[in-house]
Amino acid sequence: MMKKFALAAVALSTLTALAHAEAVTVYTARNEQLIKPLFDAYTRETGVEVRFVTDKEGPLMERLKAEGKNTPADMLMTVDAGNLWQAAHEGLLKPVASKTLDANVPAHLRDPKGQWYGLSVRARTMFYNTQKVKPADLSTYENLADPKWKGRLCLRTSKKVYNQSLVATMIAEHGAARTEKIVRGWVANLATAPFPDDTRMLEAIAAGQCDVGIANTYYYGRLMEKQPRLPLGLFWANQKTSGTHVNVSGAGVTAHAKNEKGALKLLEWLSGPQAQNLYADKNMEYPVNPKVKPDPAVAAWGDFKHNYVNVSKAGELQAEAVKLMDRAGYR
Repeated sequence: MMKKFALAAVALSTLTALAHAEAVTVYTARNEQLIKPLFDAYTRETGVEVRFVTDKEGPLMERLKAEGKNTPADMLMTVDAGNLWQAAHEGLLKPVASKTLDANVPAHLRDPKGQWYGLSVRARTMFYNTQKVKPADLSTYENLADPKWKGRLCLRTSKKVYNQSLVATMIAEHGAARTEKIVRGWVANLATAPFPDDTRMLEAIAAGQCDVGIANTYYYGRLMEKQPRLPLGLFWANQKTSGTHVNVSGAGVTAHAKNEKGALKLLEWLSGPQAQNLYADKNMEYPVNPKVKPDPAVAAWGDFKHNYVNVSKAGELQAEAVKLMDRAGYR
């Protein structure tokens, strides 16, 4: 009898050790409400436990740096290509090769060196007061610098990474001199001081404080879900030119991952159909995988052409974008 107990104990110990060996640890800037259902689904499907720590992207990256080779993190997950680029630039991620990821994530939405991959698409476009502006009056981000919008434009603060990424992409397309002229035009057309977040800016447009502004679509989706009668319209910017600015939330395998193989498998799964539906729908974003359709409420906004400048430019040119916005008086 004692021998059986001993064998059972050994077997249990071996299984426990195996389970721990297979577990994947994720540091994530996405909130728990969004990512826990995904990780739970992965565990149900594969039997692999996903442990995670949530925090802002800055503290998570500092933690990775401080922990160095001793970090328990196998994957870093965050929003905005600028943050992902920064993590890679600081040596916190390692390149991986995966035919699955290359097939599921379009080339402009991933790091060219394979250090991180987009997992959802965030479109930053134009919104307008439907009682004061007609869609025919709108065209491009650049056109919002035209004097016809003087005293009619609202923007979110330049301190937020989303507008920094937009301006960085414009630098990649137009060069610094022309981009600065455009941003100076935006500042000259402001109806009021920039807003701390997209939602307050959209509410200001709906209230008539200004006529038009630039925001991420999911903020619009959340607001209209609560107040469907607001006089707010969505306009896909730059459809006859370079396409609407897009950014990503995404993830990469950490430089000192103990379970690199497990992290890669999780990353591949997150880019697949099942996870893409859960991941994008929860936050009213767009799936990064072109084979997966967006949530019906998001699809109702209509198809649009992306800007195909690689999103890594948002990080590469972010410091220059911040300096440019400062010179232009955009606060």
